[in-house]
Amino acid sequence: MRRSRFALFLGTLLLAGTAALTGATTAQASQQAAAGGYVALGDSYSSGVGAGSYITSSGDCKRSTKAYPYLWAAANSPSSFDFTACSGARTGDVLSGQLGPLSTATGLVSISVGGNDAGFADVMTTCVLQSDSSCLSRIATARAYVDSTLPGRLDSVYTAIRDRAPNAEVVVLGYPRFYQLGTYCIGLSETKRKAINDAADLLDNTIAQRARAYGFSFGDVRTTFSGHEICSGNSWLHSVDWLNIGNSYHPKAAGQSGGYLPALNAAA
Repeated sequence: MRRSRFALFLGTLLLAGTAALTGATTAQASQQAAAGGYVALGDSYSSGVGAGSYITSSGDCKRSTKAYPYLWAAANSPSSFDFTACSGARTGDVLSGQLGPLSTATGLVSISVGGNDAGFADVMTTCVLQSDSSCLSRIATARAYVDSTLPGRLDSVYTAIRDRAPNAEVVVLGYPRFYQLGTYCIGLSETKRKAINDAADLLDNTIAQRARAYGFSFGDVRTTFSGHEICSGNSWLHSVDWLNIGNSYHPKAAGQSGGYLPALNAAA
């Protein structure tokens, strides 16, 4: 009995020590990143569409003070913070309009991009308004694009980031699965929901593979959003928002702080 208690006590100490070490390592990494400037690139999932509290000067880009880049900057006080992510951005938009702040002094870059290239908005419109077969057909077209064309588009973005910010830690954030399956939920059929989730997995896996080929970190938000998908009863994602259609299928403020920010912290 004494040995068992001692073993339990020793195990508790080891777990506590490991947790402390992990926390210290994460804090050290954040401090190193904050020592240089932080540049937040990407699309609406990075700008914070759906989270509210938009910065007036950001206009249609809808950059939110509740978006994960703004929250990370507020917590870590980087030497500079440039928030260029923009609603609707594709890879070409990042290349043409968002990379200006990058330099050899940049310590951290975050980015989410690729969903709009793959036709995210059109996929969801088709799946909400049309039949199962139409939804699956549109998803098949998107999947073919992700397989054949998106990797090259991502490579162009990642190459440009590395060329302009050679000393930066680069964190590429993915996209959550939209639906919790196997539950009763008004709206799309289970067939549509599963196909959408499977397409999100393909998109994330493709992005992760290309990011890692450049030595970038991948922040997998499918893990942090688990249990908070649409149909979960505690969703961090908007479903169809008929009053503000632009919010649809974007993270709420809770998704930015509880889903995206922890993924950035873990990867940075």
